[in-house]
Amino acid sequence: MDGRERGHVRVAVIGSGFGGLGAAVRLRRQGITDFVILERADAVGGTWRDNSYPGCACDVPSHLYSFSFAPNPEWPRNFSGQPHIRAYLERVTDIFGLRPHLRFQSEVRSLRWNAEALHWEVETASGSLTAEVVVSATGPLSDPKVPEIPGLDTFPGKVSHSARWDHDYDLRGKRVAMIGTGASAIQIVPAIQPDVQRLTLFQRTPPWVLPRADRRISAAEKWLHTKVPATRAARRGLLWGIREMQVSAFTKRPERLGLIESLARNHMKKAVKDPALRAALTPDYRIGCKRILLSNTYYPALAQPNVDVVTAGLAEVRGSTLVGSDGSEVEADAIVFGTGFHVTDLPIAKRVTGVHGTTLAEEWKDGMEALRGATAAGFPNFLTIIGPNTGLGNSSMILMIEAQLNYLADFMRQLDVLGGKIALDARPSAVQDWNRKLQQRMTRTVWSTGGCDSWYLDANGRNSTVWPGTTGEFKKVTRQVDLAEYEVLRPPKPAGSSTGERAEVAV
Repeated sequence: MDGRERGHVRVAVIGSGFGGLGAAVRLRRQGITDFVILERADAVGGTWRDNSYPGCACDVPSHLYSFSFAPNPEWPRNFSGQPHIRAYLERVTDIFGLRPHLRFQSEVRSLRWNAEALHWEVETASGSLTAEVVVSATGPLSDPKVPEIPGLDTFPGKVSHSARWDHDYDLRGKRVAMIGTGASAIQIVPAIQPDVQRLTLFQRTPPWVLPRADRRISAAEKWLHTKVPATRAARRGLLWGIREMQVSAFTKRPERLGLIESLARNHMKKAVKDPALRAALTPDYRIGCKRILLSNTYYPALAQPNVDVVTAGLAEVRGSTLVGSDGSEVEADAIVFGTGFHVTDLPIAKRVTGVHGTTLAEEWKDGMEALRGATAAGFPNFLTIIGPNTGLGNSSMILMIEAQLNYLADFMRQLDVLGGKIALDARPSAVQDWNRKLQQRMTRTVWSTGGCDSWYLDANGRNSTVWPGTTGEFKKVTRQVDLAEYEVLRPPKPAGSSTGERAEVAV
C-alpha cells in the first residue's frame, strides 16, 4: 500500500521500538502479513533512537534486554550502550523482513472507530488508511515532558531535553544546568562534567544509586554463546531468576530493602567525602519507591570542584539567571532537562476515539486502566503494548513486551476462530475487576508505602504504571484471551443500531 493513499490493512502497528517491532515479528510468525508499522520518525528504534545523549545506556543486562526469539551473542558489555541497542533493533528489522511493512514519517494524528464497518479509521501525516486491528506500541518513554517554568522563553542560551539531544551544540567550556536526577541525568552528568566550565544540578529529590556491575564481555564468552546456545540461554535464565526473587521485597515486604539501602549508602560514602554533600544526596524515602539507578561515575562527578548541587527544583528563569525554589541563583549558558516523559498521560490517548465518541484520554481522566494491560472498554480491536500497569521496577521490560505479544497472538487467533467481520471489546466489568485487584495489591508495595512521589503515580496519586508481581506471573495471566471478558461486536443489521450489534459468547 502506498502510504500516501487510502488503503485497508488487517493490522496497523503504531511505533517501531521494541514493542512495535516485536508485534510485527509476532504477526508474521502467526502468518499475518497484511499489516503496516506506522512510525513518526525516519528510522526504527523508538526510545533507543530518540535518546542519544552522552552516556546513554541501558540499566538492564544486555542478555536480558533482548528478545528471546532474537538472541544476540555479540553484546559488547554487560550493560550495552544506546548505539548497540539501536543497532540490534535495526538487525531485528532486517532479519525478520519488516522493512516492507514500515511507513516512516507517518505520525498518527487520529484514530476513530467506525462502528458500522467495524474498523479503525487512521489519519497519519502521510495519508489515511483503515485497519481491522490497531496495536499501539508508542511506549511510555516517547514524549518528553518539560515543566512549565516562568521565564523559560527569555533564556538566551540553549534549552534541550535529554530525549532530544542536539549533537551540533558544543557544551565544552559552557555553564550548564542539569534539571532532574532520574535515569538520564545520572548518565549525562558524568559524561559532560569533564568538559563543561561549570555544571549545576538542580535536584528536587535525590535518587538511590547502586554500583553498576558493568564490564566488557570477552571474546571467549561471545564465542561460547554463539557455538553453544545453551550457555546463552542459561545466562539469560540466571539474570531473570535473580530478579524474580527480588520481586517480593518490592511488592510484599518493603522492609527487606534495608540491606540494599545500606549498600547504596556505602556506595555514596566511597565517592563523596564531603559530609554536607552526602547529606544532600541521601534520599529520605525507602529505596525502590523510585526507580533504583545504577552508576559508578555519578557520585564521583558530583564531587568534582566544577559541580554544584542545588537541593531545589528550578522555579524561574530571568534571562540567563536560573532561580531555584530555595531562592538560589545560578548563571547558565545551557539548560538540559532530564525531567522524564508523559507516562501517566499518554499523548496517543488524546488521538483515539472509541465507540462512544469519547477519546481514550477522556475515558482515562481519572487514571489509566486496561484489561491485562492491553485493552480498554469501548475501544474494540485496540491493543496497547506496554499499557497501564505493565512497567517494572527491577527487571527487563522486554519480558513484559513478549508476554503482551502472546496476548496479541491469541487475540488474533480468537478473531479467526469466531470468524467473519467481528471485533472484541473489553467488558467494563472485566476491566474494573482486573484493576480493582491490581490496586488492592498495590497498597502493600514499596511504590505506595515508600514515602516518595514518583513518575509511577498519576495526578491522583494512583499507581497506573507498575506491575505488582513477577514477570512469570504476568506471562501466565496474558497467555491467552478469556472471551468471557469481552463482548463480540458484529456489523449492525441494515436497520440496526449505529453502535454495532453485540453478541454474547458462550464459554
